[in-house]
Amino acid sequence: MGSKNKLKRFKDNASFKNVIQPGREEVLGETFTLKGHWNRFFGNEHPLVLELGCGKGEYSLALARRYPGKNFIGVDIKGARLWRGAKTALEEGLPNVAFLRTQIELIDLLFAEDEVSEIWITFPDPQIKYKRTKHRLTNQKFLEKYRCILKEKGLVHLKTDSEFLHGYTLGLLHGLGKEVLYANHHVYRNEGSPPEVTSIQTFYEAQYLEAGKPITYIKFRVS
Repeated sequence: MGSKNKLKRFKDNASFKNVIQPGREEVLGETFTLKGHWNRFFGNEHPLVLELGCGKGEYSLALARRYPGKNFIGVDIKGARLWRGAKTALEEGLPNVAFLRTQIELIDLLFAEDEVSEIWITFPDPQIKYKRTKHRLTNQKFLEKYRCILKEKGLVHLKTDSEFLHGYTLGLLHGLGKEVLYANHHVYRNEGSPPEVTSIQTFYEAQYLEAGKPITYIKFRVS
């Protein structure tokens, strides 16, 4: 993508009513006013669902269309990618989806305790090298952040093409005594997968399937 195109998208994001871009100092200084008050942003008390590392927001958009009684926020640091999802949501008039441009490690400073009902982690970088463990979105540090913002019995969904990350996460969850509600190492071959797992596909997921890569899924609780 050319620099001019990126600059245009950044400018668009600043004007989009469904894109929130808090400054790092604002977040760290705990002056971010939407923390604990996301219901005001959406204008209702519907359950709040996050998609972490949402990219172009394909999953957030699909879930928002499927579940109008829930509010969805796609979270990513890449503004040029968020632009696509935000623009589509505005074009379709979807009132229950928004996009938050921020670093995921700040997530517990952007949402209050018990404010989030579900978290989706869709096709994150598995960070396979040992020294990259701290960046895995299902490591113990991140699981604790999720626990802080999720409601009691809140759900976390991990959908990935990485069998490594699937196995790593399952092992960690069992080791920590967390409740694994469902785990499947190939959701398109085995029956019983939740419909929102197999009926929604991102652009890259379709490519993974075409290349014969299994798509794995885990649903769990961290409380």
